[in-house]
Amino acid sequence: MIQRDAVSAEWPPLQFRIYASVNSRAKENYGKIVHQIAFLDIDEVMEREVHVDLPEHTRNNGSLYLHCFLLPAEHKHQDPYQASWQIIQTVRITTYQIPQAETFRLITEAEEKRKKNKEASRSVDQLREKGTPVTHFRSRLPLTVVGESPKFDLYALPGEIYQHMQFFHKEGQTYYWPIFYIDELSFLTKDLVQIEPEQKSVMMKIQYRPISIGKLRLLITAQASLAQLKRMGFSDKDVDEVKGIFVDTNFYFLAITMFVAALHMLFDVLAFKNDIAFWRNRKSMAGLSTRTVLWRSFSQSVIFIYLLDEETSLLVTIPTAIGCIIEYWKVAKSAKISIIWSKGIPHFRFGTSTAAEIETESFDSEAMKYLTFLLIPLCIGGAIYSLAYIPHKSWYSWIIQCMANGVYAFGFLFMLPQLFVNYRMKSVAHLPWRTFMYKAFNTFIDDVFAFIITMPASHRVACFRDDVVFVIYLYQRYLYPVDKSRTNEFGESFQDAEIPNVQRAQSPSVLLPSPQSELKARKKTD
Repeated sequence: MIQRDAVSAEWPPLQFRIYASVNSRAKENYGKIVHQIAFLDIDEVMEREVHVDLPEHTRNNGSLYLHCFLLPAEHKHQDPYQASWQIIQTVRITTYQIPQAETFRLITEAEEKRKKNKEASRSVDQLREKGTPVTHFRSRLPLTVVGESPKFDLYALPGEIYQHMQFFHKEGQTYYWPIFYIDELSFLTKDLVQIEPEQKSVMMKIQYRPISIGKLRLLITAQASLAQLKRMGFSDKDVDEVKGIFVDTNFYFLAITMFVAALHMLFDVLAFKNDIAFWRNRKSMAGLSTRTVLWRSFSQSVIFIYLLDEETSLLVTIPTAIGCIIEYWKVAKSAKISIIWSKGIPHFRFGTSTAAEIETESFDSEAMKYLTFLLIPLCIGGAIYSLAYIPHKSWYSWIIQCMANGVYAFGFLFMLPQLFVNYRMKSVAHLPWRTFMYKAFNTFIDDVFAFIITMPASHRVACFRDDVVFVIYLYQRYLYPVDKSRTNEFGESFQDAEIPNVQRAQSPSVLLPSPQSELKARKKTD
């Protein structure tokens, strides 16, 4: 029986052994010893790096199992089953994955790579193209022991930990050994190492830590939930992203993150709802930058393709896909495109611009003229640098990444035309402020997620880029206050409900066309 000392409250010293075997049943063949700790203190955190010899069966696309034993410290016999007692946990330390595409510098390393690793690269590429999984080794082994021994009702044991408990009877009482658990929730895709046929050994990091009974129940419950996600069709990579939140994040920070994630989802839905409502009821593009709308539709498309190429988590990809659809619809609204069916053939009709829209277009064009001189050389320079110094999987990946980096880096510049239009018109009444505020809240939430969810570095930086734009928008709202009780020349009051019989009055926030724009509109009509 193992229990804490009544005086010192310390656990007695234990012995820890790890055996590697191609057999999943330790009693039949526990295999070759990999590592042994003669005296293990349950309350101490430990980390060791060891070499694991790979049997021929494993090198030829076979499996390998680790049998982990907790034994009495005084047991010296080589056979762990000769001990007076033993606590054992078995895990398959190998898994099957399709080989990942290798990255290299397309100019400086492409020829060298073909000469040096021609045959090896060809075999890996063939396996990847055929979708053939190969053996990968988990380079991290997370072990835990519950460092407390609470009393349980034998007939009311928590279901999630019952299967991990080992019982014994003594003097008419039922006892359980310390709960020894292999934390499979910490098995992450990034820790996998592909096994080559000629590879003789591999490095493995053993990580041990004590754990509370409550934390253990949380990990087991989370593991069961993630298994349910896989049955629902989520890929291993998507499940792996969620695992990273539980494994790499502090427990209290995790609780805050779960609360913030719920808020993020709420604000996403509200932002989409109000954005659609604003544009559906919008009758004029006066005060809104058409070029910004076009740019956002293009940039959202590029970002979506880039996230797919980088195999980013669905937590990031799905909202981006929804945003793409909404941006395409906005383009159709801003261009006043209507579809007319004639004999089963669709015909597109474009609406005419009003005087106020023509004035907005001139401001928009003026802002874009200044940005073009800055944008072109930066895009060309960034593409050349990426081609020469940054590894890529293929030319397609280089093109997509250059476009995405351009979108991320210069998306900030393409938000400026709308700021310039606001400045020239001395008004912000034409903007969907409720939608902006929901998106602003989500932007600050994204800043938190940028350090938690795995995503490309460019996408992480873009989360902070949007903060600057929203701050400028808020400053413009302070400079050009909006009187929502007043209507503009379109009869819009910018409130959820229309206020009848409101007398129009001039103010900085009322959008009135200039005489020059009215003259241009008449000439265009003539």
